[in-house]
Amino acid sequence: MMTNGARLAVRRVALVAALFAATGVACRSAPSGLDPNADLTVLFIGNSLTASNDLPVLTRAVAAAGGRTLSYAVRVAPNVSLEDHWYAGVADLIVSLRADVVVLQQGPSSLLANQEHLRLWTETLAVPIREAGGRPALFMVWPDASRTFAFDDVAAAYRGAAEAVDGLFIPAGDAWRAVWQVDPDAALYGGDGFHPSYLGSLVAALTMYAVVFDAGVRALPRSVAPGLSASQFELLLVAVYETVEASRSGAATDLGGGGKSP
Repeated sequence: MMTNGARLAVRRVALVAALFAATGVACRSAPSGLDPNADLTVLFIGNSLTASNDLPVLTRAVAAAGGRTLSYAVRVAPNVSLEDHWYAGVADLIVSLRADVVVLQQGPSSLLANQEHLRLWTETLAVPIREAGGRPALFMVWPDASRTFAFDDVAAAYRGAAEAVDGLFIPAGDAWRAVWQVDPDAALYGGDGFHPSYLGSLVAALTMYAVVFDAGVRALPRSVAPGLSASQFELLLVAVYETVEASRSGAATDLGGGGKSP
């Protein structure tokens, strides 16, 4: 006889499978496989914060501007967590693709229970990632615009999950705050106050590139962001550079203990 726990697990698998079938699991531009000849292969696992403005495409463009080749695949759906991805069978994809880096992302995860949830499922997914020869990378996002006081907790959640699996920490949310320190009016949130604007995704892509390639960003050409002035683009590069360097050294970046009011 099936136990209540087993019934719940089966029901969850069915619900998650239905969600992914209904919404799709990949950005429209996501390749079906990975190019083993690329400098780096990356699998992005997340939700609409990764899908917005096609972050993987932006990251590939930044890498190309830096003289690097990035091959990627994407597994995303709206409003899903890493646990949902697990029940949707993402471990099989991880093992089959054998990416160099697997970028993991869910919601802000600022509350204590959500921090623990992020860490648990990061540790769970790290097993097939390591077995496939890859390294986990935690993509720190941001709280919604009404809760900018929670930036520190979001950073703690993602950094803690990365440290738990000896993974990479991608401090995109901290880079947002570094931009705001210089330009408080920078429009990094999109219209709904949660998903990123194109500029917000560009900051995330620059941070992603700096971390996964272990590369500097200061020499990147402005062709990466043709819509920005030279001074605006330099502002982004400095903010990302200083954020990533502080993260690498383990130093606490002076971000005023919170976010800003957009």
